[in-house]
Amino acid sequence: MKTILLSVGKTDDPLFSQIIEEYRKRVNYYIPFEMQVIPDIKNAKNLSGKEQKKQEGEKLLKWLQPSDHVVLLDEKGKQYTSLEFAGYMEKKSFSTAKRLVFVVGGPYGFSQEVRERANETAALSAMTFTHQMVRLIFAEQLYRAMTILHNEPYHHE
Repeated sequence: MKTILLSVGKTDDPLFSQIIEEYRKRVNYYIPFEMQVIPDIKNAKNLSGKEQKKQEGEKLLKWLQPSDHVVLLDEKGKQYTSLEFAGYMEKKSFSTAKRLVFVVGGPYGFSQEVRERANETAALSAMTFTHQMVRLIFAEQLYRAMTILHNEPYHHE
């Protein structure tokens, strides 16, 4: 199973990029993990939030494959502790055939079409974070889950 973090818009801050890349490399020691970026919508300032969500949704849906297991990262989704997320990843490694795709939406969230395509939603927190922070937090939690599953001393209870 390949795990993918699919998000809208690039990471502009070089410090975030450097740390995110470090965690991406760490995760790849355990499982195939990649990050894919859908470019920002052009002239987004001239669009309503609803129209921006629609256009972003069309791009996201074009990128997804029919066999993908899609998890939207949304503050209203199911919340996990780090141990629970590790268990979730372990279960998915046995039940997801090809690609487990976690999706970070644009600033206005997900279109209805993307929500309908998703298999489930998960929350990193009930709080809202910038997309750069979501990428970092997700990559770190994925790494933490892998170290938990391998009984390594990164996570402390």
